[in-house]
Amino acid sequence: MDLNLRDKIFIVTGGAKGIGASIVGLLADEGAIPVIVGRNAADNAALTRKLESQGLKADFVTAELNIPESCAAVVAEVMRRFGRIDGLVNNAGHNDGVGLENGNYQSFIASLHKSLVHYYLLAQAALPALKASHGTILNISSKTAETGQGGTSGYAAANGGRNALTREWAVELLPYGIRVNAIVVSECWTPQYEAWVHSFEGGQEKLAEIQKRIPLGQRMTSSEEIANTAAFLLSDRSSHTTGQLLHIDGGYVHLDRAIR
Repeated sequence: MDLNLRDKIFIVTGGAKGIGASIVGLLADEGAIPVIVGRNAADNAALTRKLESQGLKADFVTAELNIPESCAAVVAEVMRRFGRIDGLVNNAGHNDGVGLENGNYQSFIASLHKSLVHYYLLAQAALPALKASHGTILNISSKTAETGQGGTSGYAAANGGRNALTREWAVELLPYGIRVNAIVVSECWTPQYEAWVHSFEGGQEKLAEIQKRIPLGQRMTSSEEIANTAAFLLSDRSSHTTGQLLHIDGGYVHLDRAIR
C-alpha cells in the first residue's frame, strides 16, 4: 500500500534511537523526509547519514527539549529549511523513576518537562504550519498512565497528560482538518527498556517474567511494529481516524494477562 508520504516533512522527537528511530526509518522508506530532533548531535547525525547512504532523505535538528525556548526554535529551523511541516511525532521522554516516596516538587516538575511539556510546546509552535498543510499530530504514550507501574509518578502523570492532550487536541483542531492520535506502548524492546531490565539483579529472569504476561505470543512488541502503525496514522490512509489511543501491545493492557 502506498501511504502517499513522499516528500512530506515530519518532525520526530527522540528520533535517533528506539521507537523514534524505527519511525524515522519507515517514514524515510516511504519517501518522506523525517527530521530527527534530540539532544545528542552525534546520534542524530549518525542515523541521518545511515539513511542518506541508502539513498533516502532525512535531516536533524539538535535541541534540548527540556528547555522551553528550544521547542519554538526547532519548529522555526524546520520551517527555514523546508517551508512546511506535514506532521509532528511527539515521542521523546524518559521513565525517570520519580515516585511519590522518593520525589519532591522540583524532581516532579522536571519529570513533566522531560516527558510532557515539550509535547504541548512543539504542537503549539508547529500549529500554523500544520493548519496550512492540514497535517497530523501523533503522540507516543505509555501504558503507565492506565496500569500504573509503581515508583514513577512523574512519568505516569506525563503519560496521562499525553493521552488527555490527544483527545483535547483532536477536538480543538477539528475545524482545521488536523488529525491527532496516540499510540500507547506497553512492553516494547528498546535500548531504554533493555537498560531498565538489566538494572535488576537477574535481569533475564525479570524479562522472561514480563514476557509471560504479554497475551499475544508471550513476547515483547518490537519498535518496528510501533512504527508500522505510526506511519499509517500519519498518512492519509487513516483520513477518518482522530482522537484515538491505539494500544500496540499484544493485548497487554486490555486482555487478561493470566491467559496462557
